Amino acid sequence: MHKIAAIFGAAALILAGCAPGHEDQQMAETVTFADPWASAAEAGMTAVFGTLQNSGNHDAHIVSATSPTAEMVELHEVAADSGGTKTMRPKEDGFTVPASGEHALVPGGDHIMLMNLTAPLQPGADVEVTVVFEDGSSLPVRAQVRDFPGGKENYQPAKPHDHG
Repeated sequence: MHKIAAIFGAAALILAGCAPGHEDQQMAETVTFADPWASAAEAGMTAVFGTLQNSGNHDAHIVSATSPTAEMVELHEVAADSGGTKTMRPKEDGFTVPASGEHALVPGGDHIMLMNLTAPLQPGADVEVTVVFEDGSSLPVRAQVRDFPGGKENYQPAKPHDHG
C-alpha cells in the first residue's frame, strides 16, 4: 500500500513540475498599456487611447474601466452604418487582447470613453484609468492628456434616455 501511495505522490510531483507557471496568472499580469493618452476636454466626455499588449498564452478580456475623473466610463467602438455615418457606441462585449498579441485603442475605433468629467483635462496633465478584466483583475493606467480635436462621431448611448 505504501508503494502505491509513493508512486502516486511521485506522479503528482512530476505533473506539478511539468505544469506551465503561467496558468494561474491573472489577466492584468500579462497585459500592458503602451503609450496611453487622453484627449483634452473642458467638460463633458473624452476618450483614452493607446495599445494594449498581451504577453500571456491566453486571451485577456477587458469588461470595464473606471476613472476618478469621470462619473461614468464605458468601453466604446466606432462603427459605420449602411450610409457611411460613423457612430460611437458602447462595445457590449468589451475588448479582447489576443494571446501574444495586441489590441489598439484609436480615434475612430475602439477606445475607453470618460463621460461626465468631474474636472477639465488640460494638455500635459495625466488622467488615471483602471482597466478591469473578466477575471476580476485590474490594471491601473496613467494616460497623458493631449490636444486632439476628435473624430466628430455621433454618439449612440447603450440605452435610450427618457426625455419625456
